[in-house]
Amino acid sequence: MTTELKYAVFGNGSWATAIVKMLCEKTASINWYVRKQQTIDYIQKEQHNPSYLSSVSFNTDQLRLSSDINEVAASADVLVFAIPSAFVYAQLKKLNIDISTKIILSAVKGIIPETGLLVGEHFHQHRAVPFDQIAVLAGPCHAEEVALERLSYLTVACTNTTTATAIASQLSSHYIQTKTHDDVIGAEYAAMLKNIYAIAAGMAHGFGYGDNFQSVLMSNAIREMKRFIKKVYKMKRKINETVYLGDLLVTGYSTFSRNRMFGNMIGKGYTVKSAQMEMNMIAEGYYATKSAYLINQAHENSARTPIIKMVYDVLYKEKNPKEALRELAEKFD
Repeated sequence: MTTELKYAVFGNGSWATAIVKMLCEKTASINWYVRKQQTIDYIQKEQHNPSYLSSVSFNTDQLRLSSDINEVAASADVLVFAIPSAFVYAQLKKLNIDISTKIILSAVKGIIPETGLLVGEHFHQHRAVPFDQIAVLAGPCHAEEVALERLSYLTVACTNTTTATAIASQLSSHYIQTKTHDDVIGAEYAAMLKNIYAIAAGMAHGFGYGDNFQSVLMSNAIREMKRFIKKVYKMKRKINETVYLGDLLVTGYSTFSRNRMFGNMIGKGYTVKSAQMEMNMIAEGYYATKSAYLINQAHENSARTPIIKMVYDVLYKEKNPKEALRELAEKFD
């Protein structure tokens, strides 16, 4: 099955570029949807992405680049979406072919703001893709370290173990270790929530809080994540596995984390809008914060999520960040 599947990647940011690099290790031909023809022309001429992970060189003979999303979707069996969550809905509106027989691999790490749905749920409800054909790519793996070929770990979550194993095998290499999991919804929520907690960690760092506080923040964050995911999708899971805890730690602590960077800027005095304008990459946690807050509030007996509430108040209610973080610190165990 591994050699038979054809892959297509949608998106041309750092994570999409890293995924193309990983797939190129074992796949002779990758279909790649890139929105702008200008970017395609550059990649074909210069053999690297002009804006993201420019140190990664491609053998362009392996790449089938196109700005036609329907052409790319029709050409493959596994459709890998690595588009920022804020833009997924708009891009999918251009997709007018039936993809219900395709395998969807979500590498989005966020909720689609327009529908309030996880990416997998959106494809199931709006594109009639069966749940056993939906997989999630998660785990502690920064695109920048993939570019440097530093040993990294990925988890492919899918209820179909054959599909999960095939995809995991295709992505593995001498610098990528892969494993499989069956908690698709939990993995998607964890990938979303860790970005919110990374914003909180960045804020704390920006205000000058030290490692002692950061460790308490991360300890409370993983317990909060467990409560949230258990409330929205109850199943037996070990929250200390790398797909949950590992991803949280690397996103909360790493200097590569754009969400931590975003929070750090707010901690240093930037307004939310000015921090967004300063960054040239999307901080998924900004959109995830509102979605997570509303999802939790929709439950009759909502989970206790003081960190999500703090970040929400700062980003969407214009609460003073320093005051909000001080009040949060008093609630920690």
